[in-house]
Amino acid sequence: MLIGGEWIPIISIAIVPITAIGWPLARAYAKRMEQGSAATRVPLEVTARLERMEQAIDSIAVEVERISEGQRFTTKLLSERTAAPPAVGSSPPGR
Repeated sequence: MLIGGEWIPIISIAIVPITAIGWPLARAYAKRMEQGSAATRVPLEVTARLERMEQAIDSIAVEVERISEGQRFTTKLLSERTAAPPAVGSSPPGR
């Protein structure tokens, strides 16, 4: 499909006002978006509280890991104790 020769000057003339109006509108919109994100910043009290919560959660995670290590160790000891068969040929205790 070929463009007719009369459309080239029409499009050229239309691009100038569209650009002249659209460019400032786009800049204003972008500036408004940037200012909107700056206005929604978190207050310092909330930030400090979140940091304390993060530290508390980290310390809880360390303690849970220690508890699970202890549980694994205890389970291993109990499984070794019940899995060991009595020695063959040994006399019962008390004889």
